[in-house]
Amino acid sequence: MRRKDAISRRKFIQHAALGTAAIALTPFNSILGQTSQSLWPAQASKYTFKMIGHGHIDPIWLWRWPEGVAVVLSTFRSALERMKETPGMIFTCSSALFYQWVAENDPQMLEEVKKRIKEGRWNVVGGWWIEPDMNIPCGEAMVRQGLYGQLTMQRLLGVRSKIAFNPDSFGHTGTLPQIISKQGMDNYVFMRPGPHEKTIPADLFWWEGTDGTKVLTYRIQDAYNGNRSVRERMTPVLDRLEKEPMSTFMFFYGVGDHGGGPTKENLRMIEQMKTEEGAPKMEYSSVDEYFEEIRKDKSLKIPVVKDDLQHHAPGCYTADVVIKKGNRVSEAALICAEKVTAIGSIMWGNSYPKDKFTSAWQKVLFYQFHDSLAGTSLVSHTKDASNAYGYALDIADESTNMAVQKLEWQIPAEDPDSKYMVVFNPHTWETESKITYEVGFGGLAQEVSVTDDEGNQLPYQWIVGEAQTFGTRGITFKVKLPAMGYRQIRIKVGTPLAIGNPVKAEGNTMENEYYKISFSRKGTLGILDKKTGHEVFTKGMSGCQAIVIEDTSDTWSHKIVNFDKEVGSFGNANIRVLDNGPLKATIRTISSYGDSTLTIDWTLYAGSKEIDAAVTLDWHERLKMLKFSFPVDVENPVPSYEVPYGFMVREANGDEDPGQRWVDLTGKQGSDKYGLTIINDAKYGYSAKENDMRVSITRSAVYAHHNPVVLDTEKEYVWMDQGIQTFRMKLVPHQGSWQEANISRIAEEFISIPVCIYQGIHPGHMPKSGSFMSVDAPNVIVTSIKKSESGDDLIIRCVETIGKGTAATLRLPVSGHQWKGDFKACEIKTLRYNAKRGSFKEVNLLEE
Repeated sequence: MRRKDAISRRKFIQHAALGTAAIALTPFNSILGQTSQSLWPAQASKYTFKMIGHGHIDPIWLWRWPEGVAVVLSTFRSALERMKETPGMIFTCSSALFYQWVAENDPQMLEEVKKRIKEGRWNVVGGWWIEPDMNIPCGEAMVRQGLYGQLTMQRLLGVRSKIAFNPDSFGHTGTLPQIISKQGMDNYVFMRPGPHEKTIPADLFWWEGTDGTKVLTYRIQDAYNGNRSVRERMTPVLDRLEKEPMSTFMFFYGVGDHGGGPTKENLRMIEQMKTEEGAPKMEYSSVDEYFEEIRKDKSLKIPVVKDDLQHHAPGCYTADVVIKKGNRVSEAALICAEKVTAIGSIMWGNSYPKDKFTSAWQKVLFYQFHDSLAGTSLVSHTKDASNAYGYALDIADESTNMAVQKLEWQIPAEDPDSKYMVVFNPHTWETESKITYEVGFGGLAQEVSVTDDEGNQLPYQWIVGEAQTFGTRGITFKVKLPAMGYRQIRIKVGTPLAIGNPVKAEGNTMENEYYKISFSRKGTLGILDKKTGHEVFTKGMSGCQAIVIEDTSDTWSHKIVNFDKEVGSFGNANIRVLDNGPLKATIRTISSYGDSTLTIDWTLYAGSKEIDAAVTLDWHERLKMLKFSFPVDVENPVPSYEVPYGFMVREANGDEDPGQRWVDLTGKQGSDKYGLTIINDAKYGYSAKENDMRVSITRSAVYAHHNPVVLDTEKEYVWMDQGIQTFRMKLVPHQGSWQEANISRIAEEFISIPVCIYQGIHPGHMPKSGSFMSVDAPNVIVTSIKKSESGDDLIIRCVETIGKGTAATLRLPVSGHQWKGDFKACEIKTLRYNAKRGSFKEVNLLEE
């Protein structure tokens, strides 16, 4: 099991990094009293091992990042010294950030590395910023890992990686082959899940992604590094090779986790084993050389695997809610900020802060390192990560608001007796959005008229504001916004618009024209779909039951497949009405379990088919997990999960599965297809057993607790995720499939809300509403708009979201430019747009 003795091995590893022999070994023949021939199984000589000198480095894990910098430097120095002593040795290392740290701290050592690269003795792999988690980063973050990683390697080293290399990550999304292939890497190396966790036909296979892209993939048989002798590690591997399609394998040697790399003892033993009769053939080599040789052998019958590669350490989908939410909201904020400022830079003349965005992204990407984003590091590291997310969010928020502020200043607002706002929609389709704003100083009459730029009255409602002073009040209103565009809103004294079908709340129910929602004393809810006449949940009010589960597993949840040992649930709910229409109804439920309290504000709008929830959990349990249960009243249920730049359909078998912003369960309700989607802004762990779909909310493990260490009940520990956490959810019942309900668009609108800017009174030359970009295919989403890394073009990334080939047209109405193209199912397309020429060019994920 990985790292189980990591603390005790640390001193050994540090010595090994300096090239010293940490353990004095007696020659093997004298120890065993055997001839060298008997040291190897009979079939060993038919195999070839490419000996890969490697030093896996966790820049954070049981240490903070400053120690990680020191470990990178010492590991690189050790590898360079071993090369001098052993002329044939080749060293392999990943992660662009490591090379940047070397460049900043020891430029001369970087020159030594570059020399070894030219000689073919230093193999640069893993063309990403670091070795990240492969489930939790969003699709655009995975793109940026490769974009910043490969370009940094090119700048510092003069080379790019051909090998996507991520052996230590805890699972691998099925959309990854397309992403890494479009970053210039057609080969992949991983180690987890191992054979005991995932059965695949061979350790060498073609991994086919959801869009059909294939990459040649290798699962490491033993480990990426190890502290046992090379012989001890290699011998058991020989017993597992008989059914493999190849006879040549990679064998990684060296010490790692806390750095180190190849040791003198490693190299001494390899040289000795080379001379032994009956031994496998051993050659110093690189990962690049291995794949080049394998690809030349056309006789190999290499199987195809079309699946994601799960599961390892499923507790990591949920552990450390601070890091999980920080990652989600930081990604979303940066993506939105880039869209607004990039469009603004060519449409209304604001600046695009490229260097700030790069810095912010690189912060977020670093904290996507697998032991960080997985929540398996120290509490002190969580504090570092929280600071980094704050840095990224500040850059994103300032950039977005200043860009829309510059737009606002160019839009006339003439009436001093009115209050004006400009609302910007960051999506490339028209949205019907609910906007909430704090209307401040100067006051307004109780009855006002809210209108759009054309004088159309909008439905609105006064709500409790953030401040209770000087006449400040909160207002919420509903407005249609142009695609990737804006609309001016005006508030003045007048007669409100009467809402034809108002929403209402009373007692424990709220209702609009689509749903009647009821709440129980357990804090659960029932949803009657008026269109179908059926309840959404089995047994009526059984939705969103907060179930407490026994969870004595370690931080990773090693050897755990599912979390199903229920020990209780929240209940004894207090129910109160907060908003009673006509536009917005809100009911608050406050329930409890043990020392913990759960508060959920459920909101339903007039005319809406979506139900919103603002959740505040005050959690004080230990060795327990909390899940929200949604038992959808359907037969033959099929769960679908959003994954990075795509989706996966999985079995409803109760396994803990990773996902992004949404999970869906669709089946049959009578003769019709019906389903429910849960969208959220902070969670990544889900499960579905038969018709019971669950969202994993929080765990309460000890920080960095790793089996086989047994917790001592007499000791005090630092427990994860204690205290208050907040997040949002959206429930979307739907007739038909989630694809027909356009869940991908709803999720985008949920995570990136419109930007609302107050206007003073001033002249302006721009129209009071406008659209800057649109896409006509509802299943094609523009996920990113940014300035190009080189030059001054716009990069526009589009993704097909429902698994259906389609034609799409992207238009920029102001300039009159457009692009037409065909998308394969689940395809990512990246366009490079030159505004001066009006030209579009399809490029890869490196913008080339």
